[in-house]
Amino acid sequence: MIIDATNLIVGRMGTFVAKKALLGEEISILNCDRAVITGEKARILADYKRKKERGSPLVGPFFPRQADRFVKRTIRGMLPYKQPKGRAAFDRIKCYIGVPSDFQNKKLESISQADVSKVLNAKHLSVKDVCKFLGGKSE
Repeated sequence: MIIDATNLIVGRMGTFVAKKALLGEEISILNCDRAVITGEKARILADYKRKKERGSPLVGPFFPRQADRFVKRTIRGMLPYKQPKGRAAFDRIKCYIGVPSDFQNKKLESISQADVSKVLNAKHLSVKDVCKFLGGKSE
């Protein structure tokens, strides 16, 4: 399954992907930087800043700043990744920034229940903006 993450809510997309991966399906998520997080901008950035500053830089926990790794880490929280079935499911999920050449002419799917237009609250922030705030390089 190849999913286009443009304008999809990260949490809702993540639960869908986690369930499919646990059932044994290979999943590729494209355009991870265009996925969105709903809520007020100040609250979202404050929450992720707190997560990033938790612990120590040498010991962890380590929080990713690239959009593809950011989305994959979010999905990891929805899997039992410390168990063998969760680790195997996590390995079946691949995340990409943009559309790689391998997927240029393939049919991309979208998840209708995860689209941001379905939410009444219009406030949202893209994953690219959150990663840039955390210190990630913008492309």
